[in-house]
Amino acid sequence: MENIIFNKYLQVLVVFVVLLFVIQITKRVTKKYIVTKSIEPHRRKIILNLCYMVYYIFSGLLLLLIVGINLGQMAIFASSILAVLGVGFFAQWSILSNLTACVILFFYHPVRIGDRIKILDKEYDLTGTVENITGFYVLLYINEENRRITIPNTVVLYKGIELLETNNN
Repeated sequence: MENIIFNKYLQVLVVFVVLLFVIQITKRVTKKYIVTKSIEPHRRKIILNLCYMVYYIFSGLLLLLIVGINLGQMAIFASSILAVLGVGFFAQWSILSNLTACVILFFYHPVRIGDRIKILDKEYDLTGTVENITGFYVLLYINEENRRITIPNTVVLYKGIELLETNNN
C-alpha cells in the first residue's frame, strides 16, 4: 500500500517537473521566435498564456488519471459545464464574437500597434493610430481631436480598413 502511495506522489512530482521544464523551453523558443520574426513584445505574453493554458489543462488531466478519477465521469461533468457556458455565450453573443475577432486580428489581420489606420464607414470618420489591441477592443488614438476611442474587434474585422502608415518594427 505504501508503495502505491509513493508511486502516485512520484508520478505527481514527475508531472510537475515536466510541466516546469516544458514551460521553460516554451519561453526560450517563443523569445527566439519573437526576435527573429520581429513580432511585438505584448504578443509574446498572449502566445505564452495560450501555451500555458494548454499545458495546465493537459497536466490537470494527467493528474486526474494518476489520482484515479474516472475520466468517463469527468467527461460528463465537463460537458455539463461546457453546455452551461455555451448557453451563457449565446446569451452574450457579442462577447463571443469579439473574442473570436481578437484571435483573427491577432494572427491574420495586417493591423498592428502603432499603425495609422482609417476605418471605412459611411457614418463615422475614424482615422487614428492603433494604441492597443485587447481581447474585446482596439484602442484608437485620434490625434486631431486628442481623444482615445475603443472600437469593438468585430467592427475592425468587418469594416474596411485603410492602412495609412504602418509601424515596421
